[in-house]
Amino acid sequence: MRILGKGKTAQAIAEIYPNAVLYDDNDNELYDIHSEELTVVSPGIPPYNHLVQNTKNLISEYDLICKDAPYTIWISGTNGKTTTTAMMEHVLKYKNAQAGGNIGLPLAQMDKSKNIWILETSSFTIHYTNQAKPNIYVLLPITEDHTSWHGSFIEYEKAKLKPLDSLLEGEVAIIPKKYESYPTKGFKICYDNCDDLANAFGIDKSKINFQEPFLTDALLAMSVDKILFDNISYETINSFIQDPHKMEEFRDKHHRLWVDDSKATNFDATLQAIKRYKEKKIHIILGGDDKGVDLSPLFKEFYQYNLEIYAIGTNCDKLDQLSKEYNNLTCHKCYFLENAVEDISNNMKITQNDEEIALLSPAAASLDQFTSYKERGEKFKQFTRL
Repeated sequence: MRILGKGKTAQAIAEIYPNAVLYDDNDNELYDIHSEELTVVSPGIPPYNHLVQNTKNLISEYDLICKDAPYTIWISGTNGKTTTTAMMEHVLKYKNAQAGGNIGLPLAQMDKSKNIWILETSSFTIHYTNQAKPNIYVLLPITEDHTSWHGSFIEYEKAKLKPLDSLLEGEVAIIPKKYESYPTKGFKICYDNCDDLANAFGIDKSKINFQEPFLTDALLAMSVDKILFDNISYETINSFIQDPHKMEEFRDKHHRLWVDDSKATNFDATLQAIKRYKEKKIHIILGGDDKGVDLSPLFKEFYQYNLEIYAIGTNCDKLDQLSKEYNNLTCHKCYFLENAVEDISNNMKITQNDEEIALLSPAAASLDQFTSYKERGEKFKQFTRL
């Protein structure tokens, strides 16, 4: 067996298949393009990669590992899948559930003695998967992302909907109402918002201690517990602790409110963040590697809010141009995060009721200037507290 990739996913597979040979783009001369050997592709490698295009017997890690998996729940969508996956594991721990896939444990390291696998499932993985399938598919809203990898939003959306093709009668899909006409043998439960989910499953959302967008994530986690075990536990969901860098609030030495939302790597996540603080003056840090995504829908929404933009990263000039095109928004070209924090600190007033806030919600990936969104968030907090 061969494995394309040498990262975390590939290394985990190699541990259980020690005879497997790992390849990447540096191994062109060693790679036999005529081989019929089974080849597992790591999900981060795009379909236009020359090794992928010259491989005959290609499968995903899901196809390799999930044939012996326990009851399986897949969670996908553009934003919220990581939080929903973590919340669902928290809610279903009492039924011996384990989370993994795109977060935490690689698939190859998951425990097959568990009763339930909860898998955060990326569009990359789904694209390459043709045999494995979920028993329950939870789909959060799909907005434009990863278009450079998939080639277009249509192809990205098609990948997200692909698991519906394989559901069997008696299996369940919880999906946005936008896709209620999509054909599947599974039972569809469709929603537009948190009220739809609460009503569908008899959940009192007023008893849940999360605001949007995490309220929807919590309701999706509780919905699966309701489907499988007819159980609703407000105490359990309210004991969940959110990961850092997702609308994480903290204060500086002047007691001004700053929000670390570095995990917001696309414009839909950023829209969710600004909606939460819509009653305030928002000093927002945008920018990074936007992967070629059209950000105009984000700027079309900005007119509703009282905000100033502090642009950083490789798309800094692009953000400045968009600011001029849409309502002549105020945009400070900072280029670097430390500069943005300094400018905001100089501009943001000290108020008694948090009338103004500073928000890092970049609508872009971080790898142009940082090793990860986590490093970007940590640096943001570090610069703020200097």
